[in-house]
Amino acid sequence: MTRFAANIAEQIWDMKYRLKEADGTPIDITVEDSWRRVARDLASVETDPVAWEERFYAALEDFKFLPAGRILAGAGTGRTVTLFNCFVMGTIPDSMSGIFDMLKEAALTMQQGGGIGYDFSTIRPRGAEVKGVAADASGPLSFMDVWDAMCRTIMSAGSRRGAMMATMRCDHPDIEQFVTAKQDSARLRMFNLSVLVTDAFMAAVKADAPWDLKFGGKVFHTVQARDLWNKIMRSTYDYAEPGVIFIDRINKMNNLGYCEQIAATNPCGEQPLPPYGACLLGSINLARLVTDPFTPAAKLDPVALDRLVRTAVRMMDNVVDASRFPLPQQAEEATNKRRIGLGVTGLADALLMLGLRYGSDEAAAQTERWMHEIARASYLASVDLAQEKGAFPLFDAEKYLATGTMLQMDEDVREAIRTHGIRNALLTSIAPTGTISLYAGNVSSGIEPVFAYAYKRKVLQKDGSRTEEEVVDYAVQMWRDLKGDAALPDYFVNAQTLAPLDHVRMQAAAQKWIDSSISKTINCPEDISFEEFQGVYMEAFETGCKGCTTYRPNDVTGSVLSVSETSEKAPEADKGAEVVYLTEPLDRPAALEGATYKLKWPASEHAIYITVNDIVQGGHRRPFEVFINSKNMEHYAWTVALTRMISAVFRRGGDVSFVVEELKAVFDPRGGAWMAGQYIPSILAAIGGVIERHLIAIGFIAGEGMGLKSDPKAEVMVVGEAPRGAACPACGSYAMRKVEGCMTCADCGHSKCG
Repeated sequence: MTRFAANIAEQIWDMKYRLKEADGTPIDITVEDSWRRVARDLASVETDPVAWEERFYAALEDFKFLPAGRILAGAGTGRTVTLFNCFVMGTIPDSMSGIFDMLKEAALTMQQGGGIGYDFSTIRPRGAEVKGVAADASGPLSFMDVWDAMCRTIMSAGSRRGAMMATMRCDHPDIEQFVTAKQDSARLRMFNLSVLVTDAFMAAVKADAPWDLKFGGKVFHTVQARDLWNKIMRSTYDYAEPGVIFIDRINKMNNLGYCEQIAATNPCGEQPLPPYGACLLGSINLARLVTDPFTPAAKLDPVALDRLVRTAVRMMDNVVDASRFPLPQQAEEATNKRRIGLGVTGLADALLMLGLRYGSDEAAAQTERWMHEIARASYLASVDLAQEKGAFPLFDAEKYLATGTMLQMDEDVREAIRTHGIRNALLTSIAPTGTISLYAGNVSSGIEPVFAYAYKRKVLQKDGSRTEEEVVDYAVQMWRDLKGDAALPDYFVNAQTLAPLDHVRMQAAAQKWIDSSISKTINCPEDISFEEFQGVYMEAFETGCKGCTTYRPNDVTGSVLSVSETSEKAPEADKGAEVVYLTEPLDRPAALEGATYKLKWPASEHAIYITVNDIVQGGHRRPFEVFINSKNMEHYAWTVALTRMISAVFRRGGDVSFVVEELKAVFDPRGGAWMAGQYIPSILAAIGGVIERHLIAIGFIAGEGMGLKSDPKAEVMVVGEAPRGAACPACGSYAMRKVEGCMTCADCGHSKCG
């Protein structure tokens, strides 16, 4: 009998967390094997590994404790991967050599699967003097473009999807350019952007006071604070970026404020971290801990919660010792402070089981009580670990208890820390749980409301056909099992109908007892006024949130997955789309039509010949395979590799025009070449240009730098329908939605942030 509550849960496990041989043969035969693998690996550092393995397995069983995806996929595999989710890289020096040293470190971290954050405020503004070279600085945004290209290169090399956060202080001279940078749809696509907003700036906004933009003690410009705030708000209103981070509050509430300063977060914002800071994540599944759901006796079992939290803290503490790290500085930072980020998922479902309306005062109060219980259990568990294994190396009882969230912690917990120390400097964080929530049976994600009670998921078959299956929220399915066809009560609300300030109320309630931060998206209706939208951010600031991220569907950003709250039906299946998305490659016909192009790279003695063969589908030609050949034997290995990789992508179907853009973005540090009056940054970029010309010639894309000539989303739009936005890059369905700061596909679980 399967442990999975839904087909999508088993498919997520198979795709993301199941250990397999290199050829795809499963090593984990069942999900119990995956739990056993993780439990055994994390228990291996214990003095009694057999006993702890059983306790760890019991926590993982039935999806009660959900370690983050990197732990589920990597623990016990013997692979050279990091089990940590979050990194903030070192402070970027304001020098060319230092900047590129940092770029190298970022590439090494991303290669192992770490999401990274950077503060670009330390780079001098555009136009500032660079002494000794008789030149002006190009500014931080120019270097962010380099980081962006690096991330895309790592992605196209086959590694884990890249995710980066860039922050900039609200008083940096280039802040206005930073705010509007992503309004160019082709720029900084690998970054999330957030402005570091200070208390002084918020006071200036309220007072409509002037605000100095300065660097290195020099004032470059003075603006009105309210004008700058309005520019940030307008960009977020229209483009969903940048986010806002209340950086002074983060540093004030940091338990380690006595030995570190924070200026950046990980890509989704739930982990503010110092330079080289690292954190791992895990979530308590609250939906599994409710007894007597949908009855007057319903409650979350406090004993089970306490026991599970204590076990989870020990497991996560062991990950610090079991994990590899891309850089030695990250390992040192992790072991010196032993930060962990234990959070929750299934909160909205648990509230529904208790008959509470998400966003109400009662639900917020209940959320605060649960977070308090989790904080107490976490800190007391870490005290127990300190007695057994020692406190974190930088622990100083007097300074620690006089800092951050410790000032509001219960006195008995403070006394225990004073007496015995504490193993982990920070313990709680609420991270994005989109994929692991699906894996756990489609429980509500993190502290988000239920997104949709049910929707139709399109499943792509090997022959390219689509079937549909219903995906039901965990609590809704439980209601159906218990109540049959009885209508859902009025307190069942979802993200489509919830008022923005209800979101803020829940985030603020949870934040009080979370010592790091929270990844949450505040969904706003398309017709929200700009003034009301600004009020959401002001409310977040006034009620103690550490940051704010919103999403308002519109013609620019597209919409989240559209589901009727009354009918519980998803959008109708796509009709007439010419793009076919496949899970298995197409079979090769015996004969194909194609064209061969000669490319003479100036720096190479021999020409390169590029053949692109096409297949006809639905009366239209599309690329099927590529062959790249040269007499130059120095090119042999990489041209063969490129031939195989591009052909494999083409044979999967779908909108493969991104291959062109990835190739064209590759730059050669040794220099490019001028060809036909245009500077080409590398030989790979030149190959990308050749393939692009072929795709234009066969009508697959509309023109240079453009996507599909026949836009699949245009063909399924109807008059009056809300904008859909982009298709999922993994499966092609229009089920992308923004959850906890990440664009996530409801059909296949693909997420930009992992």
